[in-house]
Amino acid sequence: MRHPVRGNPSHALPGTSHHSEFKKRNAMKPSMLSKLDQLAERLDEVGHLLMQEEATKDMDNYRKLNREHAELEPLVALYQNYQQAQADTAEAQEMLNDPDMKDFAQDEIAAAREKMQTLESDLQKMLLPKDPNDERNILLEIRAGTGGDEAALFAGDLLRMYTRFAERNRWQVEMMSESASELGGYKEVIVRLAGPGAYSRLKFESGGHRVQRVPATETQGRIHTSACTVAVMPEADELADVVINNADLRIDTFRASGAGGQHINKTDSAVRLTHLPTGIVVECQDGRSQHQNKAQAMRVLATRIMDIQQREKQAKEAATRKSLIGSGDRSERIRTYNYPQGRMTDHRINLTLYKLDFIMDGDLDELTTALVAEHQAELLAELGDD
Repeated sequence: MRHPVRGNPSHALPGTSHHSEFKKRNAMKPSMLSKLDQLAERLDEVGHLLMQEEATKDMDNYRKLNREHAELEPLVALYQNYQQAQADTAEAQEMLNDPDMKDFAQDEIAAAREKMQTLESDLQKMLLPKDPNDERNILLEIRAGTGGDEAALFAGDLLRMYTRFAERNRWQVEMMSESASELGGYKEVIVRLAGPGAYSRLKFESGGHRVQRVPATETQGRIHTSACTVAVMPEADELADVVINNADLRIDTFRASGAGGQHINKTDSAVRLTHLPTGIVVECQDGRSQHQNKAQAMRVLATRIMDIQQREKQAKEAATRKSLIGSGDRSERIRTYNYPQGRMTDHRINLTLYKLDFIMDGDLDELTTALVAEHQAELLAELGDD
């Protein structure tokens, strides 16, 4: 966004001879104006369609048009305000030739210019493409990588960090699947975080997380480096989003192991689903019945299949443009947690925060806000280039 002129506006404002320069500095990009003109026309068109007598014959289409109208209306109203400010500027520009009106005209131009800058910024944000998954619940999957037992302990620390963040946001936390490590922590763990905007807040967490610290088992006091991978997946509505044919599934039941009380080992309550076309395997054994474990495993399976489909789609889009922080590449190292220095660094946006204790206790707001802001800035840049 352009910045307003600093200092006394009367010294910075253009006279008639600088009219073209003034217009150039205050004009929105032609591509954006063209897009806004199209949307204004579309709003008229949708309004006209809704007024037709036969509009309610197809209720699905009627609801769709109403939704589109509701989305377009505030954007077009903002654009009309922008056009009005533009007209006010042109009108005041004409008055600059009149010595009696010059001071008044300059004040009017200054006010209109400021209003146009604010409106342009608001319009740009409203034009950004919306992620249809932003309001979904998520499945968060953490896997221990290089570093053996220390990586598994770090996986446990990351799980606590995310669950504490979820609690701060009053989200629901549900354990879906876990494979505990002998010394504590997890080889792999999947939890469901359910709450408003869960995916929008945590979607940039997918990738490699590296920790540098002295393990509890280290007698020499040497710093070790371990790693975990995190995958954040928008939860699939298995009925609406993913079609899973029973013929494509192999279902195995077995006796659950680990914590959960004596009843857990008496029946074959644990369930393993293998999706033959993709090779995805999901195990669930934390539920109290085979039915419950199968239902949980189906939810995880549907979410993983949808995740693969979305990442394939993103990979195709990335062939033409690569988003800095939205790639979700699991192999990419995105962040380092350095315990001796008490710092966390996100490598994608070069952000270092010296409050590791707070971050590991779920204080992620500063980090998630910075990642979202960076992503918005990228989208705005793309919008300008289109």
